[in-house]
Amino acid sequence: MKKFTVIGAGLAGCEAAWQIAEAGYEVTLLEMKPEKFSPAHKNKNFAELVCSNSLKASRIDSAAGLLKEEMARLGSLTVPVARNCAVPAGGALAVDRNEFSQTVTDMINSHPNITVENKLVEEISLDDDEILIIATGPLTEGKLGEAIQNLCGDYLSFYDAAAPIVMADSVDMQKAFGASRYDRGGDDDYINCPFNKAEYEAFIEELINAECAVVHDFDVYEGCMPIEKLAKRGLDAPRFGPMKPVGLVDPNTGHRPWACVQLRRENSKGTMFNLVGFQTNLKFGEQKRVFSMIPGLENAEFVRYGVMHRNSFLNSPKLLNSDFSLRSNPNIFFAGQITGVEGYMESAASGIMAGVNAVRRAEGEEPLVLSEYNMIGALSQYISDESVTNFQPMGANFGVLPPIEPKIRDKRERYMALANRALEQL
Repeated sequence: MKKFTVIGAGLAGCEAAWQIAEAGYEVTLLEMKPEKFSPAHKNKNFAELVCSNSLKASRIDSAAGLLKEEMARLGSLTVPVARNCAVPAGGALAVDRNEFSQTVTDMINSHPNITVENKLVEEISLDDDEILIIATGPLTEGKLGEAIQNLCGDYLSFYDAAAPIVMADSVDMQKAFGASRYDRGGDDDYINCPFNKAEYEAFIEELINAECAVVHDFDVYEGCMPIEKLAKRGLDAPRFGPMKPVGLVDPNTGHRPWACVQLRRENSKGTMFNLVGFQTNLKFGEQKRVFSMIPGLENAEFVRYGVMHRNSFLNSPKLLNSDFSLRSNPNIFFAGQITGVEGYMESAASGIMAGVNAVRRAEGEEPLVLSEYNMIGALSQYISDESVTNFQPMGANFGVLPPIEPKIRDKRERYMALANRALEQL
């Protein structure tokens, strides 16, 4: 009989332990609270919601809503609890966060197959008959952080400095153009958004006066210059940095642009592109407003905004299989934001998959890998896609799903079609 251990009682760890227990196996859940709290956590209960009580949109024709519906159909612990603890929030699923955490805690503690041990884990050791799930969150540090780094080598990052990502089909290619610098090939790997002088100066003016997000005491972004901070060094600083136009010719003018924002392919399907060098600490609303001034991005759909803060996560494409197991040791699984999924429900979903696949591993069965047409499946493939370079965390969005063919122009209808296809696949 295999021994199951889960480290961390956040949403991912609770989901993983629940799946194992519901499959009929005993599992030990190790949680450091209340012995120790991270800088972000204050509540002794499990599945603590820190940043927000919103779990994003409820409707099925949204990426967040589709994700939660897939989770519910897979036997999620947290989705039904969240729906029972809901508070009025328009079209979003927002919860009474204390009731939510207390309910999850009570359900975990009362399950006959789950043993909770409150202890600080500082090392990773594995018995021959043990399957381990590490779900320790994005603020993992100290001796356990060092142990994970020893296990994973140089593939653990400590700073989340991510540029915004847009959906490729929302870029106006009448203004933008595909090309690599100096015609070096790979023209579909980059999209270029060219500025004339007036457009550039207006953009920089708005950029330097835009409102930044509040920086908490556990936020760190040393060693990676925010684009708005660079712009404050001088009008031409971005034009000689990430917005340099050298090696490019705008086919609409036949000349080199005054400045240029390059978008680089984010995934192998080419459905998402990131703004190269545009790591930023602007508020999300300000990012939408200011970055929509970039020629070609006036109507861009942002699938992720830029962030800059302290965040521990694995370079998962180099380390993990799509079932969330470690390639170098398939008896070790990771789950939660440490894997590079971003968001409460995304973390919980990864916990479901890790828990299900830990059981399948113990039973000698093939892992459960959902279709790329499913939101959970697409995220699982994203974090394990070896073609992804400059890996950064990703939340649920329709850009990770293969597009509907032929394309449906109405966005709401297109999203509904994507959701229906996903649920049929599931």
